[in-house]
Amino acid sequence: MHKSAATLFASTLLASTLLCAGALAQAPEYKFDAEWPQLPLPNKWWMQGVTGLYVDHEDTIWVLNRPSNLNNTEDYAQLDPPTGECCVAPPAVIAFDTEGNVVEYWDTQEGHGMTVDTEGHVWIGQDTVRKYTRDGALVAEVARVDRDTNPPPDTPAVVGGLEEVRVDEEAREVYYVDSYLNGRVMVHDMDTLAFKRGWGAYGKPLADISMDAPDLEYEIGAPPAQEWLGHVTLGLSNDGLVYVADRQGNRIQVFTLQGEYIEEFFLATSTLQRGSAGGVAFSHDPEQRHLIVPDIQNNTVWILNRADGEVVTRVGSAGDNGGQFHGMHMVSVDSRGNLYTGEVQQGERVQRFRLMN
Repeated sequence: MHKSAATLFASTLLASTLLCAGALAQAPEYKFDAEWPQLPLPNKWWMQGVTGLYVDHEDTIWVLNRPSNLNNTEDYAQLDPPTGECCVAPPAVIAFDTEGNVVEYWDTQEGHGMTVDTEGHVWIGQDTVRKYTRDGALVAEVARVDRDTNPPPDTPAVVGGLEEVRVDEEAREVYYVDSYLNGRVMVHDMDTLAFKRGWGAYGKPLADISMDAPDLEYEIGAPPAQEWLGHVTLGLSNDGLVYVADRQGNRIQVFTLQGEYIEEFFLATSTLQRGSAGGVAFSHDPEQRHLIVPDIQNNTVWILNRADGEVVTRVGSAGDNGGQFHGMHMVSVDSRGNLYTGEVQQGERVQRFRLMN
C-alpha cells in the first residue's frame, strides 16, 4: 500500500525509537496468581463467558460477561423451588479490586468490548455503543441503523455487532469497531456522540470497503486480503497510534489517529478458522514496548515487541487448569504490569498473571 513520505518517515522514526528503547528490555515473565479473584463469588454467581475486560486508571478490573450462558446443569439455585445451592446467573458487569474483591456490579444488556474513562463512565459495545455511569445508569448511546436495510459502507452509525471500544480522552473521542462488512473503525465525539470519521483495512475510506466475497478470504502463503476478515478489535497507544487486530487475518495493522495506514505485521500465520490476533493491549511501561495479544484458537497470549511485531514470549497454554485457557478471549494490564485474562467457551472466568520482572 502507498504511504506518504511524511508517514514513512514518522513510521521509521517511531520504529527506530521503540527498537532502541526496547533492545535491552528483558522479555516479561508472568506467574499465574491462584489467589485472584477471591472465591467463591458473591450471591452464588457462576461467571459466564467473558466478552469485555478493562483495567481502569484506578486499577479497578471491569469484567463484562454473558449471564445467559448459564446452562441447565449450572442453574439449580435459581429454579423455583431451588434444587441445589449452586448456582445463579451473575450480573453482566462485575468489577474487582486488585485484591480480587467484588467492588461494583450491575446488570445490563450483554455485549462485546468495554472501556472505562477517567471520569468513571463505562463504555460497552452492545447492539450499539452505550455510555454508563460507574453504577450502571445509561447516559447516552451511539445511533444505530438496521442491517436489513443494506446501508452503504460509509453509514455513520452502528450497523453490525460491536467488537471493542476505546477512548482518547485528550481528543475527547471514542473509537469502536463495528463488525459490519467484517469490521469498520468508527470514531465519535465522546460528549455529543456525533460521528467524526472512520476507515477500513489499510486506511481506506469507509465508502471504499469491498462487499465482494473474494476479498474476504485468508489462505496460508497467499497475499494478504485487502479487507479485514473478521472479529476486528483495536487499542490506542500512549503515543497516538491505533493498533487494529484482524483476528481471522492473523495480523495487526497500525494507523495514525486520523486513520492513515503505517504498517502491518503478522502473527501465527498457520492459524485457520478463528485466527490468532484476538485483540491488542499494551505493556505498562511508559514506552509501551510490548503488545499483548489474546489468541482464542491457540489458547495462548502472545507478547510482541511493539517496534517490529516479533514474538518475544507467550503466556499460558490450552487446558482447563489454573493458568491455562479454554477460550482465551480478552486481556488487560494494570499499572504494575500484571496481566488479566478473560475466557469464553468452557473457560468462562477471569485470571491474573503477576509480572515477575
